Amino acid sequence: MPIFLAFFLFAAVLSMTAGFGYYYYAKPSQLLDQLTSAARTKPRYVKRKPQALSFSELLKFVGELFPVSPQDAKLLKQDLIAAGIRSESAIQVFYGIKLVAAVVFLIFGIAGRDHVQNSLLHSLLPVLGAAIGYMLPGLLLNRLIKRRNERVRMALPDVLDLLVVCTEAGCGLDQAMVNVSRELKTVHAEMSEELALVNMEIMAGTSRAEALRNLARRSDEDEIKKLVSLLVQTDRFGTSIAQSLRTQSDYLRIRRRQEAEERAGKVGVKLVFPIFFFCLPSLLVVTAGPGILQLVRDMASLAVNK
Repeated sequence: MPIFLAFFLFAAVLSMTAGFGYYYYAKPSQLLDQLTSAARTKPRYVKRKPQALSFSELLKFVGELFPVSPQDAKLLKQDLIAAGIRSESAIQVFYGIKLVAAVVFLIFGIAGRDHVQNSLLHSLLPVLGAAIGYMLPGLLLNRLIKRRNERVRMALPDVLDLLVVCTEAGCGLDQAMVNVSRELKTVHAEMSEELALVNMEIMAGTSRAEALRNLARRSDEDEIKKLVSLLVQTDRFGTSIAQSLRTQSDYLRIRRRQEAEERAGKVGVKLVFPIFFFCLPSLLVVTAGPGILQLVRDMASLAVNK
């Protein structure tokens, strides 16, 4: 027994000495040797090949030729941010897309007016094509904004529930938004991105109220604006954040259920016209068609006999 104890103590002292020497002497010396060897080597200069002009850069170049007022550029930037497009060259690329689409539709209009017999439409078809091509990107952008706002609105109850859990666990509102942004990245990417932007603005020195108001300006969603005003008032007057968020979450869930019931109630009215114009004629042909044919044949035979 004393022999094993002495061996154990010897091994422990040896391990501690070896570890101490490695972490405080051997490892720093290896790092220093690596740094000195890297400093002695001459830098290698790699000759880069000239890259070809990409399609986005081409659209940016075309969009820069379009004269835009600062007010229109500001409004367009707000719409692009609301759609989730935050590139620095997004405005130029968007106007480039509009110009390219107008030219393409103009060419289609010129090529297709030979098949039109009406003289007025023959002369106006290129102009109509160019106008449609110029307006189409704006319509698609509005569609993207509506779809993104819908996804953000549908994600709000889950976001509020997680915020309630985090705040009741002892986290502050800033840390709660960080945790929610990290946890909802794969489920609700849009809302996670917005919360991450709020956190970055706060870390950059912006006040919490101003960062939340920027969130309301970016999203342009009524429910987000209500949530932001609630958080700002809660932060100002010092009331319970968890209770306010829980109340808002319950309200949003009730609102979602009422909207689902409203849509379900409209289904019957919306189905009247498809049933009347599409289903009813086919049912009449299938059910009453043979009887009508037989009646026509009988009437024809009676007319011949007379």
